[in-house]
Amino acid sequence: MGVPGPCPGSTGRHPAPVLDREEVDRALARLGAEYEAIETSLLALQDHAGRRLLEGADLSGTTKERWAVTERSITVLWSHFDTYTAALESARELRARRRWPSPEDLVELSELLHGGVTVTGEAGVAAEDGGPDGGPEGGPAGPGERLTLEELVARINGLYARSLDVIVAADAVWSALPARIDLLSAELRRTRSLAHSVGVRPGEHPAGDDLERITDELARLRGQVIADPLAFWVSSSTGSSAPGGGRPDTVRYDRAARALEGVRREIEAVLDVRQDAERRLMQLRDVLSRADRTLTEARQARGEVLAKIAASEVPAVSGPSTALYEQLAAAADYRRRAQWHRLSPLLESLEEQAEDELHRARESLTAVTAPLAVRAELRGRLDAYKAKVARHGMAGDPLLLERYDAARRMLWSAPCDLRVAEQAVWRYQQAAAEALVPEQGDRQHPDRRGDA
Repeated sequence: MGVPGPCPGSTGRHPAPVLDREEVDRALARLGAEYEAIETSLLALQDHAGRRLLEGADLSGTTKERWAVTERSITVLWSHFDTYTAALESARELRARRRWPSPEDLVELSELLHGGVTVTGEAGVAAEDGGPDGGPEGGPAGPGERLTLEELVARINGLYARSLDVIVAADAVWSALPARIDLLSAELRRTRSLAHSVGVRPGEHPAGDDLERITDELARLRGQVIADPLAFWVSSSTGSSAPGGGRPDTVRYDRAARALEGVRREIEAVLDVRQDAERRLMQLRDVLSRADRTLTEARQARGEVLAKIAASEVPAVSGPSTALYEQLAAAADYRRRAQWHRLSPLLESLEEQAEDELHRARESLTAVTAPLAVRAELRGRLDAYKAKVARHGMAGDPLLLERYDAARRMLWSAPCDLRVAEQAVWRYQQAAAEALVPEQGDRQHPDRRGDA
């Protein structure tokens, strides 16, 4: 238990209770453990790789400002630790004088352990978590401040946490981004070499311009990361107060990586063109040749239709596409000159246009030969009804013979008037149907013929 009574030298503070021997020993043990932990942490901070990098780097921007404050904080940290060490050593020396301390010793020990020590600080040390006047969480407020050893430990812990946060964040950015940027730059160099081999160069192909932009962006990004790593640090959104709570900001790096991947895919497409160019050019020539043959057939068919079919509208047939053949010649020239980056988009366009041209030629042939198809259908229908009449033994019917001959003359004469011929076929069908109905009725009721 503490012995009541004021401790001398504690002016301006509430009187500290006088501790008994056991309380003094427990307080010294606790403060000794704190001392060991603080010393270990400060030595680790002193040897931290991030701290050494910050000390030797040519910093700028946010990192330069925060590191200047952190360096002053580290200086204050060691000053506070020295004060704490001196107070603890004084208390230990006083306690070691006697196995059973006298009341005067207990009063002096209580003052050392609870009465407080005077610390000096620097006004320039920023208090990120505290107010402008400092405080236990905000760093030293000014010279000659009086703190208990517990308050001094809290002050040291606060300064240490904020200093370590700056060092850990900078080290995390330096450990993550420059290495990734270097790997991406190596991939970029390989892609540039491949691009040059297929003629993809700045000013000649959009992908070449993209590669230049990515190269400049990665160079700028690396320089900025090295000089100002804290500008690329995103604090933890969970509100964690642990040092280094956050992650490196990789937005610009990720954007450059995506852009490079897009360029690489485009160059791979150009490489595919280089490997398959001759085959694709041969296929294009074949498709255009088929389209030309189809158009030639359509023109010949149109002449036949005009000669054989009367009173029918026959659409005109266009000639082969001159523009397509000019583009095909340009594609062949690109291949000869190994201009694969120009050949790639041209082949894709030509393949689509050639298929459209073949489709158009086929539609033209179908439209031109439609009257001949109608005539063929009418001829087939006429012959089918003639065969049906013959099966029923009515081939010699005078009316049917007359109408069949009329329809046949119209369908097998040139020019053939399809509208008149269709009417003639219809009249033959009608006559055949009327002739077959009574005959079928007689088959169904043979006793009626007998009665008649």
